[in-house]
Formats: sequence, structure tokens, C-alpha cells
Amino acid sequence: MTETHNPYGLEMHPMRGALYNELHSRPFQVIPSPARITHLAVMCNREQSQAQFEHLKKLYQHFDVTPPQEDELCYHVDFGKLRVRREKHVEFTTYTFINTGVEQGGNPFNTTGLTPLPEGWLDQIPGTVISAFHLSVEDARQAHELNLPLVKRFFEGMRLVGSSPQDGDARVWTTFQIHSDGLGRFLVYNKQMSDSQLGRLVQRLMEIETYRLMALLSLPTARRINPTLADMDQKLADITDHLAHSTEIDEQALLARLTDMASWVEDCRARATFRFGATYAYHDLVIKRLEELREDEVSGHLTITEFMTRRLTPAVKTCRATSNRLEDLSRRIDRVADMMRTRVELSIQSQNQQLLASMDQRSKVQMMMQHTVEGLSVAAISYYTIGLIKYLLEAAYNSGVSLNKDLLLGISVPVVIGLVALTTRKIHKHFLQLAHDQADRDDQNQKGK
Repeated sequence: MTETHNPYGLEMHPMRGALYNELHSRPFQVIPSPARITHLAVMCNREQSQAQFEHLKKLYQHFDVTPPQEDELCYHVDFGKLRVRREKHVEFTTYTFINTGVEQGGNPFNTTGLTPLPEGWLDQIPGTVISAFHLSVEDARQAHELNLPLVKRFFEGMRLVGSSPQDGDARVWTTFQIHSDGLGRFLVYNKQMSDSQLGRLVQRLMEIETYRLMALLSLPTARRINPTLADMDQKLADITDHLAHSTEIDEQALLARLTDMASWVEDCRARATFRFGATYAYHDLVIKRLEELREDEVSGHLTITEFMTRRLTPAVKTCRATSNRLEDLSRRIDRVADMMRTRVELSIQSQNQQLLASMDQRSKVQMMMQHTVEGLSVAAISYYTIGLIKYLLEAAYNSGVSLNKDLLLGISVPVVIGLVALTTRKIHKHFLQLAHDQADRDDQNQKGK
């Protein structure tokens, strides 16, 4: 049966098989008791992710196992007493090393999930480690749970956070701090959980620790933005107050200040929006995993849920408040900038009206001057035309034609002046009509657009 066809003749969606496989791409592990586990979350880009895959192949070769040919979202390989799991996420890759070849007793952190790894392999993993911790599983079904002072010694005397998850089927101790070896620590006592149930518990603990650190990545950004954000709020308040109460306003200077503020806000949003959004998503995952633990309190100690809600939730709220302030400041700057642009447009319109009025006045003066020039032109043209007629009459008279040249010349004066004036007026009306027709065509074209 292919992805698109089956024996029933139904046409299947080409992605149907991939969608089914997605639900099974990261199955829970089956973890025995006792076990030593080390979990790493390594932030990386696309090139580093590909380099990690090539680096993982070296581990296969060390244990004389055929390496995979193609990179996948999740790899799980069993090298005997060492099991390795690699998962690819959006921003990071996780490595889980499970050492099952351990014996119960002694300090549970003397042997870790990293112990069976070949020397020099771990420190060559491409990328930057954001989360790294050991998780030791002890079997409390075969031996009694250790007393609290001894447990505290395993955590180097740091303040403990502990609870009884899964309705008391296990006991978990941690500090959510970095210890002397540079990694965090979790200690799990399995009271009556199966290997599958223990695998789910361990997976939730690893995800809680990893996701809470990823959620906190945006907190330094929020703390860096907040002081400048407060200054920007005050500057914007000063600008709006100046607009509301001042009669003399330098629109160009205020618009320049608003542009600088808007540039800063947009730069912060471009740099922080993704990080803040990721924080909310990781925080939701942490809260979901905490609910799945179903913790019971250990007398005198904070549970993991209480610790997280007391420390992590305020940090996430700080990031959310900073993000909301950025969005609010951006909207307010846009509104004030619109007000300033409206003031500038009104000022420009007022100037244009004054300019048009001045141009209209000059047009009237020019029209009067034009009429005057037209009158002088009629007189000048008539004078030269009459002069030509005079030459014609004298030429005819000298040729022997019997005529009263003085009378004819006198009669021609009003006739010539009238004809010249009528012709000039007709030409003037013709050009005015052309101008009106062009204006009408421009109006129609503008309405058509």
C-alpha cells in the first residue's frame, strides 16, 4: 500500500503518512532503575545542526555500529549499557545519555550518563549549551530511601526543592542550580513505578528544566529594554503635552524626534518579538508538564510547581509586560505622528491657499496689463497698416489714377482700426477657449482615476 492508495481504492492525502508518524516521532523512553542520565540542550543554527549529525556519526563508529545516512527529528540508539537519544527542535537540539550499567549505592552523581562516552567527543558538539544536568534514578523498591541530610550532601549543601510526583509513586529532589561540575542535578527515587512510567516522569522533568531555561532567555532583553522604554514614554508624554498647550510648534523638529523614537521601537520589536513569543510558548509547555507531574508536597520543602510558579511566572510576566509596553508605545507614537502630519498638512493647505490668492491677484494685474498691451498693439498695428495704405494710394495717384487720396486715407483709418481690434479680440477668445477645453479634459481625467 502506498501513501496515496490502499486496497480499498481510496485516494489518500500525500502527507497522511507523515502526519501519522509525527505523533510517534518522539516516543517516551523506557528507563530501568537504577540509571544515570545526562541531558543536554544545545542551541544551534542550520549549519551547526548538520554538523551535529556528522558529529553523531563518530559516536556510532566508536561503538562499531553502522551510522544513519539521513538526519531525522529524533534518533534513538542503544550501544549496550549506553543509550543515546538526539532530538531536533526549532531552536535547539537535545542529547539524552542513559547509562544503565550502574549499581545502586554511594554518591549517585559520581557516575553519570556521560561516563561511557569516548574521551574528547562531548566537547566537540557544535553549538552552545543552554541546559545541562544529570538525573540519577535510584530504586527505592529494593532499598530504603536515603535520609534527608545525606540527600542534601549529594547536592553540595544547596537548598533543596522536592516533591512526590505521580501521586507519591516517586520522590524527586533538585536545586535548580549549577553544581561544582558545571551541571544541574536531579535525584529520582522510584518507589513503585514501572519502567515506562519512570520514562515518562524523567521526560517531563527534562522538559521542565530545558523549557524553563529557554523561557528565561528573553528576560535579559526585557530588562535591557525597560529603562529606555520608560524614557521613551516620558519623551512621548512631553511631546503630546507640548502639542496640547503650545501655540508655537516646530513641526519638522517634532516629526524628526517621533521618527527617531519609532525607529528605536521598531528595532526593539524586530529583535525581541520572536524571543518574547517563544518565551510564552515555552512557559505554557512548562506549566503543562508541571500539571502532568501530579505532585504531593514533601513537608518543609517547596514543590517543583511551587518553585516554578514563584520564580518563573513573574519573569514571564515581566517579558509579557515589556512586549505589551512596546506595542502600546508603537501605537501611541503612530497616533501622535498622525496628529503631527495632520498639522503639517493643514499648514501646507493654508500656505497653498495664500499662494493661490496671491497668484489670483497677480493674474488680475497681468490681465489688466494684457488688455493695456492689446490696446497699444491695436494702435501700433493700425498705424503701420494705414501707413502701408497711404503708400498704395500715393502709388496709384502718381500712376494717373483719378482718386481723392486724402479722403480715402481718412476713410481707411476707422476701418483699419476696427478690423485690427476685431481680429485681435477673436484671436484672444480662441486661445481662452483652448485653455478652457484643456482644463475640462484634465478634470475628466482626474475623476476617471
